[in-house]
Amino acid sequence: MAMSEQTVTAIKSYQNQAQVLVKNYIIADPFIPYTSILAGLLACKVVYDLTQLISTFYFKAYNGLTKIQRMEWNNRGISTVHAIFITALSLYYVFWSDLFSDQQHTGPITFRSSWLSNFGLGVSVGYFLADLGMIFWLYPSLGGMEYVVHHSLSGIAVAYSMFSGEGQLYTYMVLISEVTTPEINMRWYLDTAGMKRSTAYLVNGVIIFFAWLIARILLFVYMFYHVYLHYDQVVEMHAIGYLLVFVVPFVLAIMNVMWFGKILKGLKKTLAKRQ
Repeated sequence: MAMSEQTVTAIKSYQNQAQVLVKNYIIADPFIPYTSILAGLLACKVVYDLTQLISTFYFKAYNGLTKIQRMEWNNRGISTVHAIFITALSLYYVFWSDLFSDQQHTGPITFRSSWLSNFGLGVSVGYFLADLGMIFWLYPSLGGMEYVVHHSLSGIAVAYSMFSGEGQLYTYMVLISEVTTPEINMRWYLDTAGMKRSTAYLVNGVIIFFAWLIARILLFVYMFYHVYLHYDQVVEMHAIGYLLVFVVPFVLAIMNVMWFGKILKGLKKTLAKRQ
């Protein structure tokens, strides 16, 4: 049945009001940092609940876990979804987008940003806040002080980059390292489900080794080399931004090397048991 002219007019009116709301408030430059952080926090809650719901019906091992283990299971679902989202966005900005291209003559790359780049960083800030809250709430069940340091440094650097608009290219370079999170989480899921001796566990371990080597070791070398090549632009940043560009990636790089040593040791141990 055809809609009346009055109904069509009312629908168009609501659409226009919604567009105005989105344009003037949700994605308006002054509000993006806050709406994106709230979006990140809300997304974490939604993913947590969905992970709990899906796992209850489709994973037999889930119902046999302790309360703390189920909470960690759900929390790892959040970090996996965030990792997929931010890795895809980071790869786009670092390797495909023209926003940070040297061919663009729109000022120093250290001061370039867009509403989408700001929004993506805001979602990550929301995630780091939510995950830190979970870590402190269940401390040390979800991770020790090294996780607190890692998330705190990452959250501060991402938040500063979002609010100031400085150094977003290097922030996204570092965030590419989140590509290793789904594999790390899968390792925990397989171990918790009693599949530590399975082929899937071994294959996942090999994937972790190469993903970590590329995204958390070699990529950081590339980032520091890029900073060296564009140092004349980096030095123009505010003192806080300048400090964060060097200190945060350096500390994270040291932690990555330490964790990589543990990954290598664990992989050797797993392979030795197979022989």
